[in-house]
Amino acid sequence: MMKRLVIFDLDGTLLNTVGDIAAATNHALETLGHPTRTVEEIKSFVGNGINKLFERALPEPHKTEENVLRMRAAFIPYYNEHGTEKTAPFPGTATLLEQLQTEGKLLAVASNKYEQATQSLVAHYFPTIHFVAVLGQREGIAVKPDPYIVEEIRSLAKVEREEILYVGDSGVDMQTAINAQVEAVGVTWGCRPRQELQKFNPRWIVDDAAEILPIALR
Repeated sequence: MMKRLVIFDLDGTLLNTVGDIAAATNHALETLGHPTRTVEEIKSFVGNGINKLFERALPEPHKTEENVLRMRAAFIPYYNEHGTEKTAPFPGTATLLEQLQTEGKLLAVASNKYEQATQSLVAHYFPTIHFVAVLGQREGIAVKPDPYIVEEIRSLAKVEREEILYVGDSGVDMQTAINAQVEAVGVTWGCRPRQELQKFNPRWIVDDAAEILPIALR
């Protein structure tokens, strides 16, 4: 069935955000008196929401709920202020969104990043794109790979599962698509290796944003 709605993950899929996430995470670690992490380490920690990022970044034996919340309190104001300093769209993603919009496709973002930052970054980097929904992590709502966020977008867009294409860069994203019973495209330019995507057998794995357009238009 022709795809009417394309849902994108944000971090590692549309935007290369790891530099700013690393800077804010290390700011929070330093605030709490802990050693900082390398960008590559932090890159491996992202994908399941910032609370999980903080848990992974904290050293043993400091991985407590209290410290995660202290990290969050230090991270969010810093990231809200500095979150666009090192961030940029991945090559071709802005053009892809414009092309899909021109072709009449509905577009949405489903992220495990906290929703305030998700919406702020999308508005900043893709101001000419009219999204059906831009949703992030919210209190009391299960994060991906729970399919809730995809179901929420599907309801807003008023489309069937068969009309949805889900695009993401991680195993979390591929599992989200499986759980939501929608077709997935895995992208290799993000935070996770191709091998992680292959474990979930998505219908497509692409190395260039331009490859997504014919998939969405078929």
